[in-house]
Amino acid sequence: MTDAKISIRNLFKIFGEAPQEALAHAKAGMHKAELLEAHRHVLGLRDINVDMQEGEITVIMGLSGSGKSTLIRHLNRLIEPTAGEVVVNGENILHYGDARLRRLRRSNMSMVFQKFALLPHRSVLENVATPMIVEGAKKNDYETEAAKWLDRVGLQGQGAQYPHQLSGGMQQRVGIARALTSNSDIMLMDEAFSALDPLIRTDMQDLLLELQRELRKTIVFITHDLDEALKLADHLVILKDGEVVQQGEPQHILMHPGDPYIVDFIADINRARVLRAGTVMTKTTDPVPVDSEVSANATLEEVITQGGGNADLTFRVMNRDRQVGVLSMRDVLAALVATEGVKRTEAPAA
Repeated sequence: MTDAKISIRNLFKIFGEAPQEALAHAKAGMHKAELLEAHRHVLGLRDINVDMQEGEITVIMGLSGSGKSTLIRHLNRLIEPTAGEVVVNGENILHYGDARLRRLRRSNMSMVFQKFALLPHRSVLENVATPMIVEGAKKNDYETEAAKWLDRVGLQGQGAQYPHQLSGGMQQRVGIARALTSNSDIMLMDEAFSALDPLIRTDMQDLLLELQRELRKTIVFITHDLDEALKLADHLVILKDGEVVQQGEPQHILMHPGDPYIVDFIADINRARVLRAGTVMTKTTDPVPVDSEVSANATLEEVITQGGGNADLTFRVMNRDRQVGVLSMRDVLAALVATEGVKRTEAPAA
């Protein structure tokens, strides 16, 4: 694996009057509820270790109070850690002075907010151009660049409008266009689609994936919605009470949940719509008798539809015109059975 674009190392955040004193207890193994009861300090994050690879979408998810929004705000130092490191492009940003930190926030990272955070007195075009205006760009330059990204997010001809004249989904498209206008290589998205209606939210997820295929940004996406996480994530990090419970490739987590909390989390997921043929297949390049072919990226729902209800079929699984495995319909049906609870005898890997 190549060096990570962002590396979080041994990160702790404790809220209270004497965080360094409480830190010793957290490092000794005290968890959130114990720390609050015994020492009246709130454990925001405990020993977080996550690598975020360049050009991938890392989704951080968990229920309210899990620490996900606290974590993303450490990446641009809107929140200062109690202990640990945040390494971006090989540099520990905790060593940055004010000037270098401002450059990081303006040039290296952009942020898309849940509440849109548009300036009501500025036009849509001016909102999108805000990063370039702050940097002192000429009007012709920032108008051209902003118009390009407005077109790219499907808001052609809307530049003269004002935020209050747009729907919620359109306002969030403005927020994404503004983040893209900054030309930063890292995008931080904190519950960016949570305030949107379900259909609009799906459209925004599709737009993000379409843009990502083209632009290959490093995206850190916060959500409490598992369906959204599974749709977007290259790397999924699940938090509970400020700690990483499990992280990895989403399909692997679905098939191999490492903690009872994860089992409960995924219990109601429609596995047929999420699991893919390449996850369930038996890996082999050997020629074997089959009834049909499916793409490794096909969902099990698509495989079942293609099989027409015949439980005796076997498929050759293909990736870019090359066989990568075989998949029987019986394996498909077995994969749809919900995973039973597991018992851990060791702490989950960080």
